[in-house]
Amino acid sequence: MANKFNSGDSRTRSSVSIFIIAGLCCFFYLLGAWQRSGFGKGDSIALEMTKSGENCNILPNLNFETHHVVEAGTINDSDSEVKVYEPCTSRYADYTPCQDQRRAMTFPRDNMNYRERHCPPQEEKLHCLIPAPKGYVTPFPWPKSRDYVPYANAPYKSLTVEKAIQNWIQYEGNVFRFPGGGTQFPQGADKYIDQLASVIPIDNGIVRTALDTGCGVASWGAYLWKRNVIAMSFAPRDSHEAQVQFALERGVPAVIGVLGTVKMPYPSRAFDMAHCSRCLIPWGANDGMYMKEVDRVLRPGGYWVLSGPPINWKTNYRAWQRPEKELQEEQRKIEEIAKLLCWEKKSEKGEIAIWQKRMDADSCRSAQENSGATFCKADDPDDVWYKKMEPCITPYNKANRDEDSAVDVKPFPERLYAVPPRIASGSLPGVSVEEYLEDNKKWKKHVRAYKKINKIIDTGRYRNIMDMNAGLGGFAAALQSPKLWVMNVMPTISEKNTLGVVYERGLIGIYHDWCEAFSTCPRTYDLIHANGVFSLYKNKCNFEDILLEMDRILRPEGAIIFRDEVDVLIKVKKIIGGMKYDSKLVDHEDGPLVPEKILVAVKQYWVGNSTSVQ
Repeated sequence: MANKFNSGDSRTRSSVSIFIIAGLCCFFYLLGAWQRSGFGKGDSIALEMTKSGENCNILPNLNFETHHVVEAGTINDSDSEVKVYEPCTSRYADYTPCQDQRRAMTFPRDNMNYRERHCPPQEEKLHCLIPAPKGYVTPFPWPKSRDYVPYANAPYKSLTVEKAIQNWIQYEGNVFRFPGGGTQFPQGADKYIDQLASVIPIDNGIVRTALDTGCGVASWGAYLWKRNVIAMSFAPRDSHEAQVQFALERGVPAVIGVLGTVKMPYPSRAFDMAHCSRCLIPWGANDGMYMKEVDRVLRPGGYWVLSGPPINWKTNYRAWQRPEKELQEEQRKIEEIAKLLCWEKKSEKGEIAIWQKRMDADSCRSAQENSGATFCKADDPDDVWYKKMEPCITPYNKANRDEDSAVDVKPFPERLYAVPPRIASGSLPGVSVEEYLEDNKKWKKHVRAYKKINKIIDTGRYRNIMDMNAGLGGFAAALQSPKLWVMNVMPTISEKNTLGVVYERGLIGIYHDWCEAFSTCPRTYDLIHANGVFSLYKNKCNFEDILLEMDRILRPEGAIIFRDEVDVLIKVKKIIGGMKYDSKLVDHEDGPLVPEKILVAVKQYWVGNSTSVQ
């Protein structure tokens, strides 16, 4: 009897155990499915897990500090074979794929076409790692970098000879020194900017974003920084070797670019001020096409500064060694086009002239029509990627007028988090005020998580930062600091064109297609942020090509933060495993059940040598 009872009791307990286990399995399966659906990304369980790990040293294998260690092995969790990318030969140390000098010389010189972007076809792309020059060192921290650049990082002395009397750059021992001078401001950029500030409200936050056309070594932008003005500077890759490279080594935003045959890669109404200091751009040529392009990107109420020829030609034509009548006609054309554009001349003193674009463009629309002005027919003034520049005036459509009247752009830094006019007016499809505010909260949270992963992000270690998929600029806004700046890149294949919003926040950025090389020199960024980039470009171009380009523009010992779906990041991690990086995959800040993950990578220090390939 006892045996029968015990046997029945055992069977009952076994049945109950099976039932409990089956129930638990179903519960956790449903919980996991719910988490993966996206509805549980912020649930209390995941939040609790995140909180419990806040103080852990989650990346014990990565060191973000600058040091020259080449022995550390790349972390690689995959058992499959990793492709190893060899270094290119040292002759490619300064390779800029889309502004390659040899390729450029095969294109027409008319309107500077040969200095524009001409990218190599797929079969000509390099599949090796661009080396740093021997002796390369980490740049000086800002603000010392404004004045000094290590010679080994950009070993080119031609400008020290060509611009010796203009105070651009001096070679001293193992460094270049930048005294802050320029062709038009030999006494220094500070005094020059003081002259501008007597007319333009530079110091009160009204002027925040500036465009420097033909920037040289970007001293104008470098000295505007302490006045809380951020300048987007550009110069061509020409006989003045390493202009843009020097600018970026100094910690000043710059890209390789030229006013030529295609539109500038910036949105309309982006800049509070545009500047040309003896930039040699023929402003009156082609029916004023280049001035009309500046007008497109200049915000209503914005300023245009022109210093140097032909301003004050009556006094200087002999010194400039140019015919008096030629200079007179050049200035006449500029004055005529400025009037057509409804720019009001505010000042002409010495060799500096300043115009202001009217706030209300409608007030002179009838005068423009009576003068026979040609208006651009394109519906979207922000659709500019590889679009031909035309000698036409960009009109204000109804959406433009609504947004200007709805909300004025606030002074900086208030405008960093104020609702941008394009969003407040509803003229940006698919982005509401509520979504904008929610996006800001999200990026503040993400950046807090990044700072736990990499504790030196905002210490000054990283000066030049790039966001490869900027969206509404939330990442850059959350990082905002006088120690750093962010190049906000808007992929041309993005569903929503939000670069105009980025500028309205007082940030800078540029349009770009990541299937091609970026318009910069090698080793010009300290930190790169890639949020959803590889999901966006899946089936558009090779991940390998994008990663090789990221490696080209990242400094030795620089860092990359990838944020993407886990399956995408596993592929990325495998590729960079053969590219001299240390890397680590990290859970989303809301916990391990969220499918979006973070991959952090640090580029190892290495320089070119004789064993390189290609």
